[in-house]
Amino acid sequence: MIDDMSRLIAELRTTGGDTPAVEVKSASGGLPASLTSTLSALANLPGGGTIILGLDERTGFRPVPLADPQGLKQGLAAKARSFTPPVRLTIDDATVDGSPVIVAKVHECDCSAKPCRVTATGASYVRGYDGDFELSDLEKQAFLAGRQPPMFDRETVPDATFDDLDPGLVASFLSTVREHDPHGLGRFTDDTELLRRGGVTDSDHRPTVAGLLALGFHPQQWFPRYVIQLSADPLPDDPAGSRARHQATITGPIPRMLDEALAWARRTFDVSIVSQPDGTVHDKHTYPLVAFRELVANTLVHRDLDHWSAGLAVEVRHRRDRLVITNPGGLYGITVERLGHDSVTSARNARLVAICQYVRTPGTGARVIEALATGIPTVNAALAESSLSPAHYIDAGVRFTVILQRAAPGSAATRPMKATELRVYDALATGPQTVAELQATLGLTGPTVRKNLRALRGDGLIHQIGGRGQFTRYRRIGE
Repeated sequence: MIDDMSRLIAELRTTGGDTPAVEVKSASGGLPASLTSTLSALANLPGGGTIILGLDERTGFRPVPLADPQGLKQGLAAKARSFTPPVRLTIDDATVDGSPVIVAKVHECDCSAKPCRVTATGASYVRGYDGDFELSDLEKQAFLAGRQPPMFDRETVPDATFDDLDPGLVASFLSTVREHDPHGLGRFTDDTELLRRGGVTDSDHRPTVAGLLALGFHPQQWFPRYVIQLSADPLPDDPAGSRARHQATITGPIPRMLDEALAWARRTFDVSIVSQPDGTVHDKHTYPLVAFRELVANTLVHRDLDHWSAGLAVEVRHRRDRLVITNPGGLYGITVERLGHDSVTSARNARLVAICQYVRTPGTGARVIEALATGIPTVNAALAESSLSPAHYIDAGVRFTVILQRAAPGSAATRPMKATELRVYDALATGPQTVAELQATLGLTGPTVRKNLRALRGDGLIHQIGGRGQFTRYRRIGE
């Protein structure tokens, strides 16, 4: 436990905040009410998660005194029974920097019983990269659909005909199959039979969902939200009221969407001019294009295709400090921890993946995917070569998110807190207080208390309640 906690706390301090599977609370004033949504979200999270009580995220995960550790454990255990099905917890004691903390392992709810919901309200929650969110009705359907193997990509598309397939893409597919699999699928000399046995069409020569998405003229005629929505945050010198830059919606079959997404990245990502040791000069994008391409290709072939996700698009958001890529549906047959480490090929849309490994993009003639589990290692290598942090993967069960950080994240605290500032900050753990109350509690003068309150407010750690001419108190932000 000691070694595991040391590694975990080091990771939290490096990233500067909670991770998808770890929630930290100071709990200095008792069991936080926000743990209700967190318990549900972590129980719904593949692999479950961990709650740590007794650390203050706002001050670099510094230990804080716990007034009633036994009461906190009992409160956690009681709260866990208020869900359907009940949340399973393993509660242990641990130490951080020599101080005691409480560690609660939240076990993943069985897939046959998901989503885990609050019994009193019926609400259930999912983990996001920036908090816990209540599940929508559609997302609840996703958990229910996840109880059975996905087969949606094999279905025939209603009202679609063979003429809705792009002849150029089909011809390229047939040629590539015969070149690379001559003794398997490629041995069928009749085009119609090869397309049928390859899952592009059904026995009546009508396109399947997988065939239309990979080789169709315009799949969005039937699947209007099978698109990529992209945008970038406005820059500081953009006109007032600007909401986004380079906003785009990309449509078409998978190989054409992949080409267009890469073209968008070239237009949008910042470019640095970098000289090499051999004297040559090259353009270097904020995020390596090869990593971006691999991640977008994965979203297109692995996104959920069931009815619940029909209204959801693949999203790419270029924030000022990070790039966020999200697609409907979580991982299938593999966990986040094994991504890039095991040579495991697992596909939610097995038929679509089988087709796309023989599809080439019209713009460059490049493969869409390899289906060899090499995509994530390629992403990792490209990020490392660009001196960027490893990709951050979040599997929420109904949504999969990848985050690329523009630069290595720093500590949550902007500067080390001074000893008196820590005393004032810790004194506010019990609730809002006035300057006079802090003077009495800490034995400090009024000017000293006010000086340290100003410093804490400047760092965004506390909030003033009231103001000039009013009864004024101070409280810690987030509590």
